[in-house]
Amino acid sequence: MDHFWNLMPFGKAEFSLGLVLALFVLLTVSSLAPDIILILGVVVLLALGILSPGDALAGLSNEGMATVAVLFVVSSGVRETGGVDWIAKTLFGRPKTMLGAIVRLVFPAMGLSAFMNNTPLVAMLVPAVGDFAKAQRIAPSKLMIPLSYAAILGGTMTLIGTSTNLVVQGMIIETLGEEHKLGMFDIAWVGVPAALIGGVYIVFAARFLLPDRRPALSSHDPKEYTVEMQVAADSPLVGQSIEKAGLRHLPGLFLAEIDRDGNAMPAVSPREVLRAGDRLLFVGVVHSIVELQRIRGLVPATDDVFHLKTPRPQRCLIEAVVSNTCPLVGQTIRESRFRTHYNAVVVAVARNGERLHQKIGDIEVHAGDVLLVEAHPSFADQQKDSRDFFLVSKVEQSSPPKHELALMAVVILAAMVLAVSGQDLFAVAAGAIPALQPAVEWVPSYSMFLAALLAAAAMLATRCVSLETARKSIDWAVLLAIAASFALGTALYKTGAASMIAEKTISLAGGNEWVTLALIYLITMVATELITNNAAAALMFPLALEAAEKLGVSYLPFVIAVMMAASAGFATPIGYQTNLMVYGPGGYRFSDYLKVGIPLDLLVAAVTIAIAPLAFPFR
Repeated sequence: MDHFWNLMPFGKAEFSLGLVLALFVLLTVSSLAPDIILILGVVVLLALGILSPGDALAGLSNEGMATVAVLFVVSSGVRETGGVDWIAKTLFGRPKTMLGAIVRLVFPAMGLSAFMNNTPLVAMLVPAVGDFAKAQRIAPSKLMIPLSYAAILGGTMTLIGTSTNLVVQGMIIETLGEEHKLGMFDIAWVGVPAALIGGVYIVFAARFLLPDRRPALSSHDPKEYTVEMQVAADSPLVGQSIEKAGLRHLPGLFLAEIDRDGNAMPAVSPREVLRAGDRLLFVGVVHSIVELQRIRGLVPATDDVFHLKTPRPQRCLIEAVVSNTCPLVGQTIRESRFRTHYNAVVVAVARNGERLHQKIGDIEVHAGDVLLVEAHPSFADQQKDSRDFFLVSKVEQSSPPKHELALMAVVILAAMVLAVSGQDLFAVAAGAIPALQPAVEWVPSYSMFLAALLAAAAMLATRCVSLETARKSIDWAVLLAIAASFALGTALYKTGAASMIAEKTISLAGGNEWVTLALIYLITMVATELITNNAAAALMFPLALEAAEKLGVSYLPFVIAVMMAASAGFATPIGYQTNLMVYGPGGYRFSDYLKVGIPLDLLVAAVTIAIAPLAFPFR
């Protein structure tokens, strides 16, 4: 292979850089999935001998990628118990406009990210934001990139908000000594203004620049189900109005009437206050019925649901089309004794676009009716060849939440956050209260990977999430894309491409500290978009120290610039792993990141370059 490169008019460094740029173009114009394109690039580098098999596969064993994988399980546990709904309601509320929804998302996420690593924060909030988007009838594409960007900016406000800051801190201690390490809030002098100004930009960019791209399934569903739900005696909805309970504007769902003590109320006012035992008749599409069943305190009105042998969290919803040979035809659902015959319960009925106004038990079964039944998943396998039904199919992610375990899941999540950042937070408290200082070293501190692993194990042990659901929750496309991006970064690093660009560009500064600072920031920013945030920080840190030494000025503004620029990867989905995590859920294209991210890159660059030398003077 060396002979091949001797014949080429360019070297490995130039080829690697050209390939990465070509991949960026392909990501922008191609409809291929990002993981396929990035893996394709790794295969080319492997075939040409630029990467060894170990280099190509190193990303799969990278702690950052493994952490993201485990965090999918943790966030799945929070979602399966309904804990994510509580978090979303607490953080986001029920804003009345899209602009209000974006504001309610961006600034709370930013605040949380300052005190917990932004990667688990995004992993936890992605499903919550998805549910929030559905409830507010907003396209997920309007919210997912703002979530990632807000978490990234929030992470720049403290030393523990992002792993990049901790990587740079470790290099400062290793190179300059323990006495030169940065304090918890030193970077806040630059990070807070950058986050606040960037946050305002994100709000308006999300409103006006991001696409309104909705999943195809949410646009139209020809089947309108009639479903009857009951307000449980211990429901938190008791005493709330229809509007306050969030039942007024459910997407794809209409509250047709309330049955209270046998009296039907067909024209339901949004100010009507719910009482225990109220039976609510809804009409809507299947995905909205699934979301309806996730609301705590609402249960199917039929008592048969509670008489099935299978525990409720182990069931799912299944659509079954009634055939003309089905023995149920001509009988009401109550008369048919459906539960006895099939060990399943009918919770909703759809009939060729016709709106049914009867209670579920009073609906007479017709051939062609689509029954939405709650049953063990084996029902679909048992009935798929039955003459009773034309078609039987499971509804994905339709298992009822384990609401009784929601508090447990949230506690596990909080414990994970404290395990990672508890020592740093305690150190901050000790700074204000000197008497606590001796106890700081006794507070345990765990790596993000270990804390996430323990949290995932706790989720499984407490049955907040089943083993099968945990396996399905892992998004392998995201993980493969992250692993491939590590390999591409290794190629740029090994061949000297990144170092070559950095050194040549710094020489252009001509001895001016402000110009040098600006160039170091811009090079680091480009590097983090091409490779990874931590790799960019590791590459640029020694160059920043060397530049400060040659100029005879303080290293602090240059180090702060590297920390900010290495974290501020907004223009590409591979610039920061949280960008990749929202790529699929937001339905994005590569160009969406360029359109919104490049101005934000430049905005944060301007704020950092202007403020860093004022907060940390050159001399």
